[in-house]
Amino acid sequence: MSYIQGFLIAVPKDKKQAYIDAARASAPIFKEYGALRVVETWSETTPDGKITDFKRAVQAKPDEAVVFAWIEWPDQATYEAASDRMQTDERWRAMPEMPFDGQRMVWGGFDPIFDTADTGWPGAGFASSS
Repeated sequence: MSYIQGFLIAVPKDKKQAYIDAARASAPIFKEYGALRVVETWSETTPDGKITDFKRAVQAKPDEAVVFAWIEWPDQATYEAASDRMQTDERWRAMPEMPFDGQRMVWGGFDPIFDTADTGWPGAGFASSS
């Protein structure tokens, strides 16, 4: 099964297009390093929780949206090798400044434990499997 690198980011709403442009520019680089899929989502419904929620996780301000994104890798070893190699890839330095505060980004690596694409579930196929 694949390995997922997930992200939560607060992005100013007026920088949505700049974020989309950055995502489009970086996705081919991730693919070149072995990523199977890059998904970027813009918050539409993120209700306030009693203890925590998506907005609080990244300290989103009223004028910011939450981006929930993930990169699917074939396995953790591919991700780790790519991460090491990408550290010295000059193309990242050529990218425009990211339109968000990276100090409030939450990210991590995840080992999938269930995926409907692996079950033969009717409607499977909306998620990819390895």
